[in-house]
Amino acid sequence: MSRLHDIPIRIESPLAIDVTAPATTRTATTTTTAATTSGVGAGVTALLSELASLLERLAAGAEPAAIDLRSLPMNGQDLAQLRAALGEGEVNATVEAQGVSHVRETQVAGVWWVEHRDVHGQVIAESLEITPIPQILLSANDEIAAGARALRAQITAGAAL
Repeated sequence: MSRLHDIPIRIESPLAIDVTAPATTRTATTTTTAATTSGVGAGVTALLSELASLLERLAAGAEPAAIDLRSLPMNGQDLAQLRAALGEGEVNATVEAQGVSHVRETQVAGVWWVEHRDVHGQVIAESLEITPIPQILLSANDEIAAGARALRAQITAGAAL
C-alpha cells in the first residue's frame, strides 16, 4: 500500500455503543467491512471517538478542548445522531450577553453542548466543550473583584443585602 487511500480504516470508540450495522470501506483492490454504531454514521462515530480521546487527555491533566460543530461537514441527521449518542445531562444554563447562549451538559461527564445565538436569535456558533465546566459559565476575575467592591460598598453604606 503506497497511497493513503489504499489504507483500510476502522474506527473504534471506547464509548459503550451498540455496534450492529456494517459499513463498507474501499481499498484499491478489495472491499473490507468495518463496524459502525447502530444507526450512527461513520462521521459521528469518528467524532465520538475523538471526544473519548479528549476526555482521556483531560482526565490525565491536559487542558480543556472544544470542537467547533459548525466547521464539520455535518447535516441535521448527523447532529441528531450525535445528540442522541451523547444524551442529556442534568445541567442546562442560559447566558444572556450580546445574544443568548445555551449550555447543556450531556450524559457524558465532561462533554458540554454549547450554542451561541446573536441578538436576532440566529445560531452563530455551536461547539462541544470537553471541560469540567464551560468557559462561558466561569466568572472573570475582574468581575469577581467588581462584585467584591460592590458588596463592600453596600455593607459600608448600610444597605440591606
